[in-house]
Amino acid sequence: MATDLGDRELRKLRNGRWDRAFKTCTPEEEAQVDNVNRKATIVIEHLIQAADVSHTTQHYDVYREWSAFLFQEMYFAFREGRADTNPSDFWYEGEIGFFDHYVIPLSKKLSDC
Repeated sequence: MATDLGDRELRKLRNGRWDRAFKTCTPEEEAQVDNVNRKATIVIEHLIQAADVSHTTQHYDVYREWSAFLFQEMYFAFREGRADTNPSDFWYEGEIGFFDHYVIPLSKKLSDC
C-alpha cells in the first residue's frame, strides 16, 4: 500500500524506484516512454504518501488535532495489548524523527520533481 509508513522494506523499495526514475537518467533515456511512465507512477505514489501526512504541513491546529487522533489510536492499542510500547514514552522524539526522516525528505522529493 502506498501509505504504509511503518514498512521499512517498502520504503526502501519506493526510494529505490524514485532514485532509478530521477537520478540515473541521461537526457536520452529521459525521453523514453518507459522512463516517462516510471516517473509518473512514482510521483503519483509519492503524492499519495504526501496526502496521507498532509496534516503535518497545514496549520498548527490541524496538525495538533490529527496528531491527537493518532496518539489516542496508538494509546488505545497499547492499553488493549495490541501494541508493545506506550506512545507517551516516545511521542516527542517520534514526531521529530517523523519530520526529519519522512515528511521533510518527501517534501523535498516532490519539490524537485
